[in-house]
Amino acid sequence: MSIPDVTELTLEEKASLTSGASFWHTKSVDRVGVPAIMVTDGPHGLRKQREGGDHLGIGDSVPATCFPPAVGLGSSWDIDLVHRVGEALGTETSIENVGVLLGPGINIKRSPLCGRNFEYLSEDPIVSGVLGAAIVRGIQSKGVGTSLKHFAANNQENDRMRSSSDVDPRPLREIYLRGFQRVVEDAQPWTVMCSYNRINGVYASEDPWLLTRVLRDEWGFEGLVVSDWGAVNERVPGLAAGMDLEMPSSNGVTDAQIVAAVRDGSLVESAVDVAAGRVLDLVRKATEGAGAVAGPLDVDAHHALAREAAGRSIVLLKNDGDLLPLAKDAKIAVIGEFAEKPRYQGAGSSMINPTRLDSALEEIRALTAGEVAYAQGFSNALEVADEQTSALRDEAVAAASVSDVVVLFLGLPARLESEGYDREDIDLPAAQLHLVDAVLAANPNTVVVLSNGGVVALPFADRVPAILEAWLLGQAGGAATADVLFGDVNPSAKLTETIPMRLEDTPAFLDFPGEFSHTRYGEGLFVGYRWYDARRLEVAFPFGHGLSYTTFSYTDAAAQVDANGDVEVTVAVTNTGDRAGREVVQVYTSLNGSSVQRAPRELKAFASVALEPGETQVVTLTVRRKDLAYWDIRPGRWVVEGGEYTIDVAASSRDIRSSVTVAVEGDVVSLPLSRTSSMGEVLSHPIAGPVVQAAIAQMMGGLDESAASIMPEGVDMSKMMESFPIGRIGMMGALAGDGAGTGPEMIDDLLAMANAAQRD
Repeated sequence: MSIPDVTELTLEEKASLTSGASFWHTKSVDRVGVPAIMVTDGPHGLRKQREGGDHLGIGDSVPATCFPPAVGLGSSWDIDLVHRVGEALGTETSIENVGVLLGPGINIKRSPLCGRNFEYLSEDPIVSGVLGAAIVRGIQSKGVGTSLKHFAANNQENDRMRSSSDVDPRPLREIYLRGFQRVVEDAQPWTVMCSYNRINGVYASEDPWLLTRVLRDEWGFEGLVVSDWGAVNERVPGLAAGMDLEMPSSNGVTDAQIVAAVRDGSLVESAVDVAAGRVLDLVRKATEGAGAVAGPLDVDAHHALAREAAGRSIVLLKNDGDLLPLAKDAKIAVIGEFAEKPRYQGAGSSMINPTRLDSALEEIRALTAGEVAYAQGFSNALEVADEQTSALRDEAVAAASVSDVVVLFLGLPARLESEGYDREDIDLPAAQLHLVDAVLAANPNTVVVLSNGGVVALPFADRVPAILEAWLLGQAGGAATADVLFGDVNPSAKLTETIPMRLEDTPAFLDFPGEFSHTRYGEGLFVGYRWYDARRLEVAFPFGHGLSYTTFSYTDAAAQVDANGDVEVTVAVTNTGDRAGREVVQVYTSLNGSSVQRAPRELKAFASVALEPGETQVVTLTVRRKDLAYWDIRPGRWVVEGGEYTIDVAASSRDIRSSVTVAVEGDVVSLPLSRTSSMGEVLSHPIAGPVVQAAIAQMMGGLDESAASIMPEGVDMSKMMESFPIGRIGMMGALAGDGAGTGPEMIDDLLAMANAAQRD
């Protein structure tokens, strides 16, 4: 189908294309043959609703494979696996004739209280960016589009339609935008979805700095910006800012506003042409890709992939005494309602109608030859009588006391974490914590399996010998959990977010969720592990942590800078155990003596490596030069600071296996000098420094001992003068008896000479 050019449309037709026709469809222009296309929610499955569907998941949707949400899949740290899941998502999207799947979500997990953290990948922008790009490439390889969301600084649900995320330039660039930049530059998603919130007071949907200058001019984004559903504040300023498609339908109201603005001269028609042209480009790509995958869906194959992905998403936090894997002939007590009624996805717009659903209890019974008893243990109902709670706990204790081992399923009920509102704490329900105490007293051989979309406090971690963080695992999570429990799958996932000891220890504790529709990001750069490391805080389990049923050794790492300025890091990793496994090798960098504030170490590269027993692989990881850069607020650009960087090769952020240093050449930052420039800045300037230093030496030559004697003994005059503005150096000249020669004119001449030399 040939899609016309924007020049063939009337003003009214162009304006009509900039808003939806319905909840899920763009508008058609029948006169010139522009069809409507359908978009639908993701991001961990296809949520194609039938006609009349709503946004938040109450209405019916067609069956689709529910893959592990991002909280689980991200824990795999496996680019290839994530890409394959993306391909499967693209296949299902194409079969259902949907043009764009709305995902992935890559916002940073600033606080564990964010109700939507289950949809996001990490507290770290490199993990979010690399894995987000893999999802996008996988989905779009099937001829359908993605929508990278929620752009940007959307890190809470409280007051999300209007709250302002007030973020300083460095953390905004280095933490909250960096992942988006990585996905845009590496994978070019067809669309980017702007968020509800304001950023430093400006709505994302009408921010030209965000949507045009940064996204398009700096990053080279080629696609369309779509609003989150209902995120448009003022449509005409939004369109001028670069917000191309408003969703859902405004019933023609904002289309008329756009036409009226063009007619009265408050909006140039070329802005409408640009937005409508981008919609036409999206329609063109969607129609060209339509039918790229023929149905019907291979439900079994996709369920098998969902099972593989879920098994790779489970983090073995602890395994004292090698309690896991379980013997298949053991007498097992399975306790906890989640074992029978799995919580496998989060609530809200991402709810998938699964093609099937595994329960852990059934799958455990299917894999074991021994006796498996079951006790509910607790109820997830909103109101439970004390008598019922006690009875359920007593039943669980009875089952535990006569079993070889207990598998205790704990977690958060769906009502405690959802899109639309944030959590109030990070605690498991009290009834579950009391159950842990009672079960441990009856049988210390207890394995805890967690079902949760965001991290929870683990006050029992020092008493429970084995803990599996199983997150929300999608429709095949029950079978995958059984696979890991019995060792059919060797756990290899690692945490992409820190599990703190207490909520009070978390970086945003004092600034979440804000007040009066403003949230101050007071922790700055120190998000997640950066915060805990900088403050040397104890954590329950650190970022990057995850155990295996085998063990791995690392040789000394080597690092060198290649011709592109990237740092190539190599390390040999050996599986020193007796079963096949995977290790996630992580590379962190630091720069001692940096001139700017930095975390003690920052993740810059990672790789998932599969190894047979006794096998050794030499792993090469690339730390991109651009990822070493910090955002310099003075020139307003990325700058690589030169120096000796420490490269830590690690099994987690607090398990460094090998360190090496490498010299990195820095970028030249030449700033124009002014009267407010400090003496330190002037004298350290590569061009201006020598010029000014010679002049100052001559000027200060008359400073006699009597003048110098006003300073107390032992004071370092040079250090005191480092921050002294050069425009005020005249007072020192006066002290030297040379006031006539050190006036403003002389300073201006010196600065002009230095700046001219710098330009030349």
